[in-house]
Amino acid sequence: MDLTESEVKPKRRYDASRRRRRADEARDRILAVARRLFLANGYSATSLSRIADEADVSVETIYKSLGGKAGVVRALWERALEGSGPIPAERRSDEMQARETDPRRIIESWAAFVMELAPIGSPILLLARTAAASDADLAELLEKADQARAVRMEHNARGLLERGLLRGDVSLEEARDVCLVYSSAELYELLVIRQGWPIERYGHFVARGMMAALLPDMPPGRPIPLQRKSQDADSPTR
Repeated sequence: MDLTESEVKPKRRYDASRRRRRADEARDRILAVARRLFLANGYSATSLSRIADEADVSVETIYKSLGGKAGVVRALWERALEGSGPIPAERRSDEMQARETDPRRIIESWAAFVMELAPIGSPILLLARTAAASDADLAELLEKADQARAVRMEHNARGLLERGLLRGDVSLEEARDVCLVYSSAELYELLVIRQGWPIERYGHFVARGMMAALLPDMPPGRPIPLQRKSQDADSPTR
């Protein structure tokens, strides 16, 4: 019996990795373009079609991969929380806290994380706060982001409390709220964006303020040089 050509030739294996790589590259382009346009022009004035054109994708692609304009902001915020290193910032912070016993060094390390994350995430959060009054999806995103921040800051505060590192008159709730204030987008906006503080000065202010609010009086220690990877501080459009 004669075999057809299709029966003789082996079937070509589908290369899913190439498709995933192209999808990841498209997503990266979308987020890079969206961040630039959002912060330059504002949320309302930036259309999905403009983002799609400059990212060289279709509007349908943005909807499928990110779920619309609010979904793009959500993805930008989630990426900002990862920080600028190859390992997510939250994991690096937990690993630091697990090995470090000096509360001053823990807080100095937290300040270094603030220096790393704030220039990436704060402009996006501030942009969302401005637009949330007229966008229900963004309002929901902000509520979830605030809840997640509170949970994370309570986790950090509990680590100090359970190891006996907090000052005796500081409760878990107060320690959580101190962490929330010093890691807030609003504080970054006031001092760095509006007042023009260098990020290193801001980081030292955060470290000193948290130590004064949370720790017992201690002899001055040798401060850790607060460093971050080079990152331009974006200014959200009002």
